[in-house]
Amino acid sequence: MGAGGPVEDEQQWPPWLKPLLRESFFVQCKLHTDSHKSECNMYCLDCINGPLCSVCLNHHEDHRAIQIRRSSYHDVIRVSEIQKFLDISSVQTYVINSAKVVFLNERPQPKPGKGVTNTCEVCDRSLLDSFRFCSLGCKIVGTSKTFERKKKMSPETVSDSDDSIISGNHLPHRSHHNATRVNNFTPSTPPPTAANFRSAKRRKGIPHRAPMGGLIIEC
Repeated sequence: MGAGGPVEDEQQWPPWLKPLLRESFFVQCKLHTDSHKSECNMYCLDCINGPLCSVCLNHHEDHRAIQIRRSSYHDVIRVSEIQKFLDISSVQTYVINSAKVVFLNERPQPKPGKGVTNTCEVCDRSLLDSFRFCSLGCKIVGTSKTFERKKKMSPETVSDSDDSIISGNHLPHRSHHNATRVNNFTPSTPPPTAANFRSAKRRKGIPHRAPMGGLIIEC
């Protein structure tokens, strides 16, 4: 390929990054099913051989390993861990459970919220003005030499396309080629459980206050 093509894009990222973004974490380890620490939420940057559980990690003592965490069914990693190995500038950070994190993959929105002036250049998620991307995956795509930034949508266009976006899981105003390239980084996300769905759909009743009047949010 010529200068500025896919080869150059590949060379700007460490070899472990794209395989990491394609993995599905928080599954049970097939090698250590009897262990109470068999959930695969670790990743070795040196071996690049898939998600690892805590027991697997014993065989990677001298390697660079990172821990993947989860927030609302999406994978995140703490900034304090990933910034040692990767430039995460222009990717929005969030504070979850008192720790600053970045999301691994895109989380597109049907349409930006009211008053939003800045969105992810790849998937349109609302961002603070000082950031360009909502996740590491979107940064890879958005900084590619072959990526063409989409045109801004008018509110009327967004409203008319909401149904097709939600039902078809398509991203607005992006070519089929670009949409495929973005989604290749995104592993399948476990759907909400039936219990959670019923809880979200049930009718409102008489509110019950906690003994101390506090609100606890678990991620």
